[in-house]
Amino acid sequence: MFIDAHQHYWDPARGDYGWLTPQLAALYRSFGPADLAPLCAAWNVSRTVVVQAAPTVEETRWLLELARGEASIAGVVGWVPLDDPHAATLIAELAREPKLRGVRPMLQDLPDDAWIATANTAHAVDALIAHDLAFDALVFTRHVDALAAWLARHPALRVVIDHGAKPPIAASAHDVVDPAWAQAIAQLARFPQVHCKLSGLATEAAPGWTEATLAPWVAHLLASFGPQRLMWGSDWPVLNLNGDYARWHACANRLLATLTARERNDVFGGNAMRFYRLNMG
Repeated sequence: MFIDAHQHYWDPARGDYGWLTPQLAALYRSFGPADLAPLCAAWNVSRTVVVQAAPTVEETRWLLELARGEASIAGVVGWVPLDDPHAATLIAELAREPKLRGVRPMLQDLPDDAWIATANTAHAVDALIAHDLAFDALVFTRHVDALAAWLARHPALRVVIDHGAKPPIAASAHDVVDPAWAQAIAQLARFPQVHCKLSGLATEAAPGWTEATLAPWVAHLLASFGPQRLMWGSDWPVLNLNGDYARWHACANRLLATLTARERNDVFGGNAMRFYRLNMG
């Protein structure tokens, strides 16, 4: 069963997507399950994990309500204020929704790159572990030292790195992987509780990217995490800024062609199912 481990739904009329402006013309409209359904059907993707796009509890509740009536949504990764004194109570409340499978604090947008290592989040992390929820880390290379310090304190928390830690593909020379990013990925991969999403790479590349453009970056992610800790995601509809669903799915298939059939099935579904504890019934 194929799973898209990272996609978004939103409605700009809700008013809490600070980053989503009319200047992003390809994205500035409502995107819902009916928009994604034909793309999933074309590639035999039967379930998805919907990830928050606004740092508000209100958007998380909206996504969970959407998920209740939408069979294709296997899980929701929401948002909670992890450093709030009442975060554990809020997590317990939201976890009553069976499709809540994780949280994401959007670390890339915070003014303090070291926030995850310095903020008082221990009570929230304990609640995530108690309710068997995962943590999505949306980071760049500059966040990795702080994230690693935090990971060392919480070995029981399942963590996934979104979008391969957003490598600087567009700014790098052809076929040359940025050494700071490569070292950061290796550093994160040393934590056994950490997985990584094979997603978002097209958005980080320059326009006109090809399979050859992404190949060395994918190769490093695969070498670092192995096929047992990578999960494919589309990052749709953000993907539409510099690609499309069919092109990215086909490219990822070709770049993983050397894997066994079982390993490819893991990357394209099995790993996400196990990591997020998805109910595929």
